[in-house]
Amino acid sequence: MAAAAPVSVPRIKLGTQGLEVSAQGLGCMGMSAFYGPPKPEPDMIKLIHHAVAAGVTFLDTSDIYGPHTNEILLGKALQDGVREKVELVTKFSIAFADGKWEIRGDPAYVRAACEGSLKRLGVDCIDLYYQHRVDKRVPIEIGELKKLVEEGKIKYIGLSEASASTIRRAHAIHPITAVQLEWSLWSRDVEEDIIPTCRELGIGIVAYSPLGRGFFSSGAELVESLSEQDSRKRMPRFQPENLVKNAQIFERVNAMAARKGCTPSQLALAWVHHQGSDVCPIPGTTKIENFNQNVEALSVKLTPDEMAELESYAAAGEVLGDRYAQMANTWKDSETPPLSSWKFE
Repeated sequence: MAAAAPVSVPRIKLGTQGLEVSAQGLGCMGMSAFYGPPKPEPDMIKLIHHAVAAGVTFLDTSDIYGPHTNEILLGKALQDGVREKVELVTKFSIAFADGKWEIRGDPAYVRAACEGSLKRLGVDCIDLYYQHRVDKRVPIEIGELKKLVEEGKIKYIGLSEASASTIRRAHAIHPITAVQLEWSLWSRDVEEDIIPTCRELGIGIVAYSPLGRGFFSSGAELVESLSEQDSRKRMPRFQPENLVKNAQIFERVNAMAARKGCTPSQLALAWVHHQGSDVCPIPGTTKIENFNQNVEALSVKLTPDEMAELESYAAAGEVLGDRYAQMANTWKDSETPPLSSWKFE
C-alpha cells in the first residue's frame, strides 16, 4: 500500500445501532461511472488501498455505478485481508434496462439485488445496505431488508434521498442506521426537516457530494475540464446561465480559504465536518493527491463566526439551479403508499 496521509482520521459512531466508521469516507462512484470514462483499475485499487492505510475505511459504492463495475472493482480491492479493515457500503433500487431508468423496491428485486452485490463484491455480508432511491409504488414498510439482516447478509440498513416521513415509517419497522443525502455549502435544504428527523431518531447522516460535485475544488474552471461523458455537464448548476452567479460563491470561499491557509475544497469539507459528530462526509476522488488534501480538511478548524460567514456566501437565493435536471426520485418526491395497500404474494 502507498504511504498513508499524515492527518489522523478519527472514528465515529454512525447511528445508534453499533456501526463505527472513519469520520470521513471515500465515495467510489467516479472511479467507474458518471464522471467521465472509467479510470484505470490498477490506479483505483492503489487509491483504495492508500485510503484504507490512511484510516479512511468507510467505502461507498452502488450496484448502479457502472452498472456493476464499481462493485467489481471494490471486490478486487478488498482481497488479501483488506475486507476486514473496512466498513463496506453499497446500494440497490436503481435499475437500468432498455435505455431507461427504473426505481424498484419490491421484495423479489431487493433480494436479487443483494445477492448480486454480495457476489460482485466477493463478500458474505454487506456492512451498510442503502435503498438508493425510494420506489413510490412500494410501501417503505415492506420488510425484505429486515429479513436480509436476520439472515446475516447485511448488518445495517440505510436510506438515500428519503423524505422525513419516509424515514420515520421505515425506522418504525426496523432501525435505520444511516441516511445518505446531498449536503454541502450549496445544498442545504435538508437542514429544515430531514437532519432534525435523523437526529431525533438517532440515525447517522452521510453527506455525499460535500464538495458540490467538485465545484468547491476549482469553481467554474471545473466545467471547462469535464468530458462530454461527465453527467455534471448536464446538471443545472453547471449550465452557463447559472454558472456565472454560482462562480461568485466559489470566489468568496476561495478568498476565505486563502486567509485561513487552506484550499477552498478543504474549507468546504471542513464546514461539513463541523456539522456534528453524527455526520460523515464521503468525498469522492480518483487521485491520491486529492484524497490526501481531503483528509487534511479534518485539521481545519472553524469558529461559529466563520461558519456563519461561509453559509452567507451560499444562502437561499444565492445558488442558481437545482441539484439535478429532474428532481423526481429525490427526497422531495419519495412518499410511498401505505402498507395496507400492498398485496403480499
